[in-house]
Amino acid sequence: MGIVNVTPDSFSDGGRFTQTDIAVAHALKLAEHGADILDIGGESTRPGSQPVALDEELSRVVPVVTALAKQTDVALSIDTSKADVARACLDSGAHIINDVTGLAGDALMPKIARQFNAGVIVMHMQGIPATMQVAPHYGDVVAEVHQFFHDRIVALTAAGLAYDTIAIDPGIGFGKTRDHNIALLSHLATFNGLHRPLCLGVSRKGFLGKVLDRPVDQRLAGSLAAAAVGLSQGAVQILRVHDVAETRDLVRVWDVLARRVAFDISA
Repeated sequence: MGIVNVTPDSFSDGGRFTQTDIAVAHALKLAEHGADILDIGGESTRPGSQPVALDEELSRVVPVVTALAKQTDVALSIDTSKADVARACLDSGAHIINDVTGLAGDALMPKIARQFNAGVIVMHMQGIPATMQVAPHYGDVVAEVHQFFHDRIVALTAAGLAYDTIAIDPGIGFGKTRDHNIALLSHLATFNGLHRPLCLGVSRKGFLGKVLDRPVDQRLAGSLAAAAVGLSQGAVQILRVHDVAETRDLVRVWDVLARRVAFDISA
């Protein structure tokens, strides 16, 4: 999943793709590099960010989704927690709703997802973006995130969403300390029992900066290492990344070596 931030203030590439034509060109480049999904967002959810007005978010993302739907067959995802934005983008050719609130922030979001039979990515976040990194606390972060997913899957299927349209995202960096993020990444296999695809977003995240003591534009190796940890647990089906070409190379090499190791062991 290639990230297309049509925002002035996203933590990594904010301001680079605010114009529709530039955002579309960037998205098409990510598709050329091997993205299977393009995730278009018009509201930053970085720590400390503030909500964007509905009209502003619509003006940022709908033209991009409309243009991409005409120019690529790659699946399009809309990264939003507003049902009206999701509806407009699904009308314009998007296929997936990627919601940091787990489809709980807007009461109409499950209805919109059901009406369009859209895929949904249910992310876990403690708090809201503006304050989520102010002393996040868990008794057992892995158990609590797992319970959240169980409860949301039950609620969403009860609301009429098809079970096989739901994916999950542990929300690395969303209301979690460095240690919480590391605990989740170390126990991703715990979520295999939910039998839902898992989307992992670790690309250039702040906890990597703390581990490596590197700025956001020097975290590629750390991002790839964290992605490999997810792959090693058989837990990750979607990698949400800024650097599609490099991550595609990681996945290709990992797949070849993992298959070979499995063959050698079985032999």
